[in-house]
Amino acid sequence: MITKLKLLLKHLWLDASDTARAIPPDMLERLARRVAASERRHSGEIRICVESSLPASYLWRLDSSHSLAAITRERAVAMFGKLRVWDTEHNNGILIYLLLAEHAIEIVADRGVARHVTADEWQTMVANMAGAFKEQRYEDGLTQALEECSAVLMQHFELQAGASGVQGAGNELPDTPLLQ
Repeated sequence: MITKLKLLLKHLWLDASDTARAIPPDMLERLARRVAASERRHSGEIRICVESSLPASYLWRLDSSHSLAAITRERAVAMFGKLRVWDTEHNNGILIYLLLAEHAIEIVADRGVARHVTADEWQTMVANMAGAFKEQRYEDGLTQALEECSAVLMQHFELQAGASGVQGAGNELPDTPLLQ
């Protein structure tokens, strides 16, 4: 119970101002430009979401059957839906989700992408980035996540010569990361 209370307090302590300090406006702009540049090379959509902490409703679910990692994944999947990453024309959207309170990253891919990449491959990508987040090098970690997701989309959803943007759909999702 004490561990759960400590965790709850840690998450309640952090808010959007902590996210804005971790991802200042100049970094936000650079990340948005990198997303836009990536999306010019494939038909996929990439969305980045950075949250300071989990909502209390998620934390209250922690028990022996729900680990913090599972709860973080649930939140990433919920944000995937809320941000409509699942709603792209070719079902090839990817959400890169960063939870600052836990220095945790999740990658959630729509079914068009997921059929090409195994869960183990996604987990390997996440593990490769973990060090940057633990050291609070958020730009490095998010840039690496973006590059690895872009490589997957280039491999499976590369634009044909002469095409621009998402084939027939335009830029379906905002390029600027969402900070909460």
